[in-house]
Amino acid sequence: MAHQASPRGTFLEIAAEVRAQIADDPEMTRLPTVADLMQRRGVSRGVVLRAFDVLREEGAAEPVPGGRWRVVRAGEHVDRRPLDERIADIITADGLEVGEPFPSASALAGRFRVSRPTVTKALDKLEAAGVLASEGQGKARTVRAVPVQEES
Repeated sequence: MAHQASPRGTFLEIAAEVRAQIADDPEMTRLPTVADLMQRRGVSRGVVLRAFDVLREEGAAEPVPGGRWRVVRAGEHVDRRPLDERIADIITADGLEVGEPFPSASALAGRFRVSRPTVTKALDKLEAAGVLASEGQGKARTVRAVPVQEES
């Protein structure tokens, strides 16, 4: 009869294993996939997710859209504002004036490390708010208004 691992406490072992991987690899930015850990450890999805929850509680990892998890390093600051707000900050950060061309969706996708459709949705919000103007599909967006910076 084959010995089967008990799920009780296994999630803590998986959390410890992933924590060690994070410590050993300072370049690591993403946790292994849930599917990979399920296959390697022979456990259910729930067990792996409990391990990831332990890492989240410790502040070592956090979920990101799309079902992935990213590594959180000590002292690291992550801007959690909506993407459209972070994109609007480019106008002041890059010193753009009214009428100047705005970076393309592809350039912004690379800059913010998100997909181009995600950037397009954020740009559409800025157009609706009157911050950006678009001449139509395939044309460059331009700055219509410089957003007012709110003081915190």
